[in-house]
Amino acid sequence: MIPDIISSLHGSFKPGAHSELRAQRSLARRVVLLGGNLVGNTRQDSQGVSARVYSNGVYGFASAADLSAEAARRALDTASSNALFLDEQVRPGKGALPKINPGSLPRQADFHDAEQKRYLDFVLPLDEYINKKYPGLASRTVVATADSMEKQLLTSDGYAAHILAPRSYVYVFLNAVTDAGMPVEVFKSFGGLGGFDVNFEDPASLHGEVDKLYEHLMKKREGVFARAGMATCILSGELSGILAHEAVGHTVEADLVLGGSVAGPMLNQMVASPLVSMTDFAHTAFGERAPLPVHVDDEGVLAEEAELIRNGKLVGYMVNRELGRHFNMRPQGNARAFSFNDEPLIRMRNTAIHPGPSKLQDMISQTEDGYYLMYTNNGQADTTGEFMFGVTLGYEIKDGRLGRAIHDTTISGVAFDMLKTVDLVSDQVTWASSGFCGKKQPMPVGVGGPELRCRVMIGGR
Repeated sequence: MIPDIISSLHGSFKPGAHSELRAQRSLARRVVLLGGNLVGNTRQDSQGVSARVYSNGVYGFASAADLSAEAARRALDTASSNALFLDEQVRPGKGALPKINPGSLPRQADFHDAEQKRYLDFVLPLDEYINKKYPGLASRTVVATADSMEKQLLTSDGYAAHILAPRSYVYVFLNAVTDAGMPVEVFKSFGGLGGFDVNFEDPASLHGEVDKLYEHLMKKREGVFARAGMATCILSGELSGILAHEAVGHTVEADLVLGGSVAGPMLNQMVASPLVSMTDFAHTAFGERAPLPVHVDDEGVLAEEAELIRNGKLVGYMVNRELGRHFNMRPQGNARAFSFNDEPLIRMRNTAIHPGPSKLQDMISQTEDGYYLMYTNNGQADTTGEFMFGVTLGYEIKDGRLGRAIHDTTISGVAFDMLKTVDLVSDQVTWASSGFCGKKQPMPVGVGGPELRCRVMIGGR
């Protein structure tokens, strides 16, 4: 745990200005086995302090790679000077930020940083299991990762808080070759919130999941190419989650709305089927803990869920304190910074479409001709809402039954157009939280949702 070096500095805040002081330590661990050989073994640590001061519409920022009270004091003085200088040059005259409720959030949990040997002790026997049980694989890769961001935050008019969000994952990649010589691959991640020691005690706990993954690989090896064109598709929760994040979520971040996002003129308009509701959750979702809980953001705002789409209608944006004033929306804790030397940006936390009334099996049985798309490996979207996502595992649906597996393909379209075609939504939510959002700074996020039946463009051979 980082030492408390900032709580005594509240008296150093300049009157009349909003000030933020942050101490942070970030950790990243990674071990990679390729074909049983250790090809990656890294540990990364960074720590430091930062200060940001708001005055009349401008921010001054400063940071130092030194986790000490003296460094924090210097950063605060420098940020204050920078804000004063910019105010004198720009003269925006926007006045003070709207008031928010102050409070404190004490240390919530402890975190144990596992030794590097602990990662090796898990992946080596897991790799040995795969090698012995499935010797015919073309290749195999097992990866263990962990990361955490620990922050202490002190603001002049918001929350004083301790923030800690460790997460850890194991990734398994299995590769085979078709009779025609074409390589095929499936992969899956396991894990979530918590340190590596907490999430991964026994490698045998993943044997069943590896077996399922191998079954998918063998079916994919004998699979077919999808027929290119518009198709009825059931998107898994993993795919509906990345759609919610990439193709919709970014369009309703207030800074991107100001930059010309397609969502700008759509507020209070229908952008999806009435079956579709979507929220950026803070720390609790659907009565359970969210995959990456955020209780306070890096502006000192107490985090709450941000409702984005309600029964098909766009009802809100994600804002920070400054743009909350611009759009007359209450900030709900979406300002987040990745490293100690990063300024907070408007970011998603746990973004998901809400579940509906349907069972997945009923959705499949009600589909005469289409595809069930399960896993994705990448995706891209822009502020027009246009998207393209890779699909690494999927199955045909014929006469209401799952058929042959399909080879890697893509889906594409315009998010708000595609969401208007949704006619069935499952009653279960699947979360994924192993990735990073790449908006200017990498940021851990959770994405999820139910299965959606919709019309979407699918790629072919």
